Amino acid sequence: MTWKVFIDGEVGTTGLQIRERLEARPDITLVSLDESRRKEVSARADAAREADVSILCLPDAAAKELVAALAPGEARLIDASTAHRVNPEWVFGFPEMAEGQREKVASAAYVSNPGCWSTCAIALVRPLVGAGLIDPASGPAISGVSGYSGGGKAMIAEFESGEAAGSFLYGAAQGHKHLPEMTEYGLLTKAPVFVPSVGQYAQGMAVAVHLPGLGAEGMAKAEAALRAAYEGERFVSVVAASENEPRVMPQRLNGTNRMELSVHGNPETGAVVLMAVLDNLGKGASGAAVQNMNLMLGADEGAGLE
Repeated sequence: MTWKVFIDGEVGTTGLQIRERLEARPDITLVSLDESRRKEVSARADAAREADVSILCLPDAAAKELVAALAPGEARLIDASTAHRVNPEWVFGFPEMAEGQREKVASAAYVSNPGCWSTCAIALVRPLVGAGLIDPASGPAISGVSGYSGGGKAMIAEFESGEAAGSFLYGAAQGHKHLPEMTEYGLLTKAPVFVPSVGQYAQGMAVAVHLPGLGAEGMAKAEAALRAAYEGERFVSVVAASENEPRVMPQRLNGTNRMELSVHGNPETGAVVLMAVLDNLGKGASGAAVQNMNLMLGADEGAGLE
């Protein structure tokens, strides 16, 4: 069986990576628009109607524009923007997040693809909130580093031209666009305190959740909670802390759709850090979109993914 897929925004960073994952697959036919029509709402809407699933790799406003041009039930959509991430009418596209989430994605008309930062944060925080190890009102501290490709075309050009002077932190004013989904799907009642950074390299991400008072017993319980949450998962796994020490390498999973979680800390002081590593353009973006697409089409969930 062959399915038709439309990538709206196929020339952007995420769109190009999705296309690379799909164009070699014999079960997928890509629906494309002529370059002169890629910004025409009517043409984009027609392509979405023709496709079995469409993946929106667009700025928020352009994603909303296409959704508004379609009547309910006319198209099945995966939105990689932040426009619909906490919209209750859209299914959050993190199949491993909770029991039954995979089935919700498979049957959904509208799926919101998670962000790279939030995929890591939710994967670490949610199981510990559920296990009573993180107070949902505590506003946990989260930090991390991503390759500059996560900033899109403008940031890629800034780094590759040499204009960027080096790595930097940002979002310190606590207005990062991923905070709403981190809070909602992390089962938090208070937003985390989140300070991300951009490294002077292209691709790869590492995220840390800081739990200074969890203690030695809590450290063991945290690892047990994570292992229980992702037992048997194909793309999310818990690894021993020794695999990520003394240096956590954010690029170690580049080119894959995998995410690895680990628990680190000092049993004597009780300070604990949870770590997540993924490819910000893989499990953090294009890989996740393909995984969700596979579920929606009824294909092998891992088709076209490593």
